[in-house]
Amino acid sequence: MNIALIIAGGSGRRMGQDIPKQFVNIYNKPVLIYTLQTFQAHPKIDFIELVCIAGWQDIVKAYAKQFSINKLKLIVQGGNTVQESIRNGVYNLEKWCKNDDTVIIHDGVRPLVDEEVLSDVIVKCQQYGNAVSALPYNEQMFVVEDDLSTQKYIPRETLRRVSTPQAYKYGKLYWAYHKAFKEKIGIYGSAYVNTMMVDLGEKLYFSAGSEKNIKLTTKEDLDLFKAYLKIEDDPWIK
Repeated sequence: MNIALIIAGGSGRRMGQDIPKQFVNIYNKPVLIYTLQTFQAHPKIDFIELVCIAGWQDIVKAYAKQFSINKLKLIVQGGNTVQESIRNGVYNLEKWCKNDDTVIIHDGVRPLVDEEVLSDVIVKCQQYGNAVSALPYNEQMFVVEDDLSTQKYIPRETLRRVSTPQAYKYGKLYWAYHKAFKEKIGIYGSAYVNTMMVDLGEKLYFSAGSEKNIKLTTKEDLDLFKAYLKIEDDPWIK
């Protein structure tokens, strides 16, 4: 099976809104529903588990019914950090998943994930055991020495920008989160599944990414999201 694990357990304080950013309405639809609809429509996704901020579970169920998200089978309460939220979702899947099932982890506030990106992360995971969506880094990267100057750069050809979706075999995820939280490895600060896996000694494999797959963090990101929704493709552009 291919199980989508959607993470929507944060409060989104940096957005500066009165409600969590995943529930902000854009053109009469919550951000989270845009995300869920992509996974709902994808033929390779068998079911969806959502990690949700406390107090919003019933609202999610109502939205799922309104927008026909019938692949949403499980809703789990989030933790105090993103890693705790993902852990909660992984542990809750124990009675639903076999070790070889593929779990696709995705941020609920990345509503513009392409079907092609989602397809590729599944294929690569089935081929290599894991996959993380990635893009080349197109800007020059310099190492800060004293906030004002530098004499060292990192060749951009050696860099990749990694985001979600990410896919892992369930048995490896279950092992990794038990080990990481027991030994306190890769679970603090900005840690995510990908960085935790590397800290645990695992090799990661890249899959396709997309520039449109933005994470909605600030009000300006909402404006960009709205612009993307209004864009019409020009047939003459290859």
